[in-house]
Amino acid sequence: MTVTWAVREPHPVVRPLVTRYVGYAQEGVTLAVHRGLPSRHVTLVISLAGPVRMAGHSLQALVGGLHTRAVLIRQDSAQEGLQLELDPLGVRTLFGVTAAELSGEVVDLAEFGLGSLPDRLRELPWRERFAVLDDVLAARAVEPVAPPPELGEAWRRMRGADGRVRVADLAEQVGWSRRHLGERFRAELGLAPKQAARVLRFERAGRLLRRGRTDLAALAAECGFYDQAHLTNEWRALAGCTPGTWIAEELPFLQDQEAEVARS
Repeated sequence: MTVTWAVREPHPVVRPLVTRYVGYAQEGVTLAVHRGLPSRHVTLVISLAGPVRMAGHSLQALVGGLHTRAVLIRQDSAQEGLQLELDPLGVRTLFGVTAAELSGEVVDLAEFGLGSLPDRLRELPWRERFAVLDDVLAARAVEPVAPPPELGEAWRRMRGADGRVRVADLAEQVGWSRRHLGERFRAELGLAPKQAARVLRFERAGRLLRRGRTDLAALAAECGFYDQAHLTNEWRALAGCTPGTWIAEELPFLQDQEAEVARS
């Protein structure tokens, strides 16, 4: 399999809303079905080859909300496109809806007035593709719609701790009651604080696995799980398979991806 990666941070105006742009071009893909795992990001995918195919959807460009179950994506042998990692608290500014309205959903990018992007980007080199994205998203970021500062701070602290934080402590730190924090979290992100923390712990474990940390007992302790059994149960629930199955099926490819992205 041959893979090309192109990774870039967005323009500073866009950066509070979008963590990074990841471009990819792959040939000879042999993994027929890829598991799209839960993460801290709302995901924008623009395919520059065939449409993205998953249960009930076949879309050229899409936005996927936060989720707590793996999304099974059918893969063609040749693929090219871009993936944008969106901060869920920036979704209201970019699309006029909350991340909660996208939670667990896949929405055609055309519904947000951006259906022409695949055609605009297809024939351009990577640098110009990123420039177009900067222009399009910066125009939407001129008048940001910010959530309450307490919610933004709670999300920042939870992300910084990779979910290894008590919700009661988090509420106290931002000056809200636990109940109020839970209500505002669900209203804006679509996940309760405990669900979001669970996704963040899982995401950290996956990130360390991609870097070669395959001692599951040590990984469980480092990522805030009670023990290896707890880690395995969470992996089954959120990834749809055991860590061992995921390591055998997807880790070799994803380790290559991690290495290439780090060099980009």
